[in-house]
This record gives sequence, C-alpha cells and structure tokens, in this order.
Amino acid sequence: MKVQIEGLSVGYEKQTIVREMSLQIAEGKITTIIGANGCGKSTLLKAITRVIPYQGGNVIIDGKSIAKMNTKALAKKLAILPQNPESAQGLLVQELVSYGRFPYQKGLGSLSKKDKEMIEWALEVTRLTEFCDEPVDSLSGGQRQRVWIAMALAQGTEMIFLDEPTTYLDMAHQLEVLELLERLNKDEGRTIVMVLHDVNQASRFSHEIIALTKGQLAGHGTPEQIMTPALLRKVFNIDAVIGNDPRTKKPICITYDLIKGEERDEEMADDFARTLVGSM
Repeated sequence: MKVQIEGLSVGYEKQTIVREMSLQIAEGKITTIIGANGCGKSTLLKAITRVIPYQGGNVIIDGKSIAKMNTKALAKKLAILPQNPESAQGLLVQELVSYGRFPYQKGLGSLSKKDKEMIEWALEVTRLTEFCDEPVDSLSGGQRQRVWIAMALAQGTEMIFLDEPTTYLDMAHQLEVLELLERLNKDEGRTIVMVLHDVNQASRFSHEIIALTKGQLAGHGTPEQIMTPALLRKVFNIDAVIGNDPRTKKPICITYDLIKGEERDEEMADDFARTLVGSM
C-alpha cells in the first residue's frame, strides 16, 4: 500500500504549519518523523490520516485521494494511535481492543466470528491475552500502550500511524513498545509510521527517517543519511557528535551542545534573509 504526499500544506485557521510538502512513505517499512517541538510532526501525521483537513495539496493511498474516501473504507486501510488516547476508564482490555473492529460493523450488530478471531490474534501478538479481562486502568503505562496498539491491530490494516507512542513511558517500557512495533513490521509486514522525540530511538528502529524543520522537509532517508551533524544542526540547532551503536551498528548521537552566541545570531539572520527574499 503506497502513500504519496503531494504539495501538502496544513494549518490551523490562518496559520500554516506544514508548507507544500511532497514525499512518499515506504511500503512495508518503519518510517519515523523527527524534528523540534512545533515543527509540524504531529500536524503532518494527523493530515496524512485525515484527522485534520489540509489547506492544499493531496494525500494519495493506492491511487485514491483520502479526501474523497469513505471514513470506514479509510479505516480499513490505516489505523492511528493518537498522542493522548481518550480515557479507557471502566473498560476491560478485551472491550477496548474490540473497538478496532468498528469499521467492519453493520449497525449495532454483534461481533462476528472474524471479529473475534482478529481480537484474539491482536491480544496474542501484543502479549496481552492474560490481561484480557483486566480493567485497562489497572495496567502499567507500557501495558496500556500495548492495549491501544492491539486495538489498532484488530482493525486489520496494513498501515499503523502512531503519534509519540513512547511519551510518558520509562526507558524499559519505551523499548517494550518499540520492539513490539519492530516485531509487527518484521513478522506481519505492517507499514509503521510514527513520531518520536528521541533521535537515537528513531535511528535504531527505523528504515527511513523524515526530518522536519519549521514545517518543511529538512531531510528524508535512511538513518545513515539523516543522523549527520549537519542535518541535526539544521533541525535541532545542536552541534552533535555522531558515532555507531556497538550493538545495532546504527548511527547514534553520542553527545551534543547547543549552538548559541554569535554563530546562532548569524544563522537567525540568514533565516530571516531567506524568508524576506521568499516573500518578495
């Protein structure tokens, strides 16, 4: 399933956050979106999944514009896990996961045999079967995140979009969630697209990285292509030292300093000059 983004512009009211972005998301791969706070990472993800409308351009899935697709038809193609999922207060694990079958329901019909099989499979894959009758609120943060992922899996889509799935989790639970997504990609062939803050996690778990700065594409490529001092300087305003992870051999940011003082002032002046020229 191919996702093509063509000249996409997205914003809120009169403010444009993402400007005329064009790129293609790799099929059957893990793609991570990185960038500084406010650069448009979550906005881009929401626009691709039609959570929010866009001002211009187009998002095409398998040759069809998502703007013209029926909501249930789109929900059969992609699942999205938002940054702050709605409260699951009072729901059991199995009940929440069953909501993933909504696109296949007709009216108020009960769960079909296929629905039940998909729910059981999603619980098994996310290693939640033993918790199926437990209240979601009683689980740990990492377990709760796995329940939301299981709900997305029960949707039976080829693509899963996740907005900061490791937020508020400790290091062990972050790794637990990311290893689950990696396993889903390897074993199930799922296309995973996610927003992450940690560039080292993005490098470790991604086939491709999309780097944004100020609502525009700063880079799109493999971790080796994106994790460079020059690009991290452009995206995060840091002077980074890049090495290789001794276990994964992937590039990692070993340490970094903020770029400040006269050097930073010169860069801001250059940015202002480019903006001024572009508006003439």
